[in-house]
Amino acid sequence: MESLVKFVQDEFVTKKEFPEFAAGDTITVYYEIREGEKVRTQFFRGVVIQRRGSGSSETFTIRKMSGTVGVERIFPINLPALQKIEVNKRGKVRRARIYYFRGLTGKKARITERRH
Repeated sequence: MESLVKFVQDEFVTKKEFPEFAAGDTITVYYEIREGEKVRTQFFRGVVIQRRGSGSSETFTIRKMSGTVGVERIFPINLPALQKIEVNKRGKVRRARIYYFRGLTGKKARITERRH
C-alpha cells in the first residue's frame, strides 16, 4: 500500500527545482500571498533549523529574529505558493536538526560559514 501511495505522489505531484540546502544554511524563501484578489510576493530569510520527511511530504523549518522575538516558519517543499529559494550562506553544523539554536543569543548564535 505504501508503495502505491509513493508511486502516485511521484507521478502526479509536480516537482520544482530548488537548490540543495541543509540545516545551518541561511536561505531566503520567496512565496506568494493572496489577499482577496491581489497576489504579492513576500520573502522569509533565516537559518534552516531542520529538514524533515521525504518525497512530496518533505518540509523544512526556518528561524529568523524579528527584533528580539524569534520567528519560526515551516514550509512544505512542494507548496504551490513557493516561487524560489536562494541560499545566502552555507553553515557548518554537526547535526541535522539544530534545535539548540533556539536557546542561543548574541554572538553564540552565529554559525560559522562552510568552505566550498
